[in-house]
Amino acid sequence: MTESTPLMEFPCRFPIKVMGERHDDFVSTIGEVVRQHAPDLSEQDLQLRESSAGRFYALTVTVNATSREQLDNIYRSLSSHPMVKMAL
Repeated sequence: MTESTPLMEFPCRFPIKVMGERHDDFVSTIGEVVRQHAPDLSEQDLQLRESSAGRFYALTVTVNATSREQLDNIYRSLSSHPMVKMAL
């Protein structure tokens, strides 16, 4: 039996794309959700883009990932949040 090589090495900077309908509190709310798992997240780690029609937001959140478990927890929290349509 051979050991598999890990796909990622931790710690690392890891971008997460979060999409949802346009809402005044989208950025701050998503930031709070991610900070539950990555308390060192700063405002510079959040990059917002608006859809061409202005109906949706795409937010790139770049976290200092320390483990696969941490990333899984972030994805679970984001995916279950009512403001989030998709997290990649």
